[in-house]
Amino acid sequence: MSGAGTAAYLLRPARIVPEYKMSFFSLRSRASAALMIRVFAAGLVLFPAAGLPAAANDMISVNVDQAKLVKFPEKIATIVVGNPLIADVTLQPGGMVVVTGKGYGATNVIALDRSGAVLMDRVVQVEGPTDKVVTVYRGMARESYSCTPECARRVTLGDAETYFKSAMDQAGAIGGQAASTGAAMGTTGKVN
Repeated sequence: MSGAGTAAYLLRPARIVPEYKMSFFSLRSRASAALMIRVFAAGLVLFPAAGLPAAANDMISVNVDQAKLVKFPEKIATIVVGNPLIADVTLQPGGMVVVTGKGYGATNVIALDRSGAVLMDRVVQVEGPTDKVVTVYRGMARESYSCTPECARRVTLGDAETYFKSAMDQAGAIGGQAASTGAAMGTTGKVN
């Protein structure tokens, strides 16, 4: 066959491929592997978090200048805080942890066992105060007052440096006077 626009096709006879036979051992290995894959997949569906650290969406929320008790795993040997300026974490017996909000923002806390394995990794979100706070701006300087029921000075992150120092000095003076009065009276501040 020739000519413009025609194609010549070669027809080849089909090859006969010899049948591939699997041994009993190969069939058993494949069946065993398939069964293990199915069991593993079923385990992931039924127990997705088994042996893994806590999910990141398992957040600890605390307000600045406040503490919260949180239950962590019992076998904690080490606690690591991502940013200690945002939150402080103190381990108590029995896996109880005190999380204290120190600054605004988010950080994380990681709990490790003695071998260094991660038992838990959680986000700590520190938010603003929940009490009734009145903020006064004097030009660029900011002052905060807690108004429950009467307004009194409240030291809050972001207050003007002079206001902050003045309030802290007053609080320190009051604490010092209480300590010296307690010492003069023979009490040490211990609760009986």
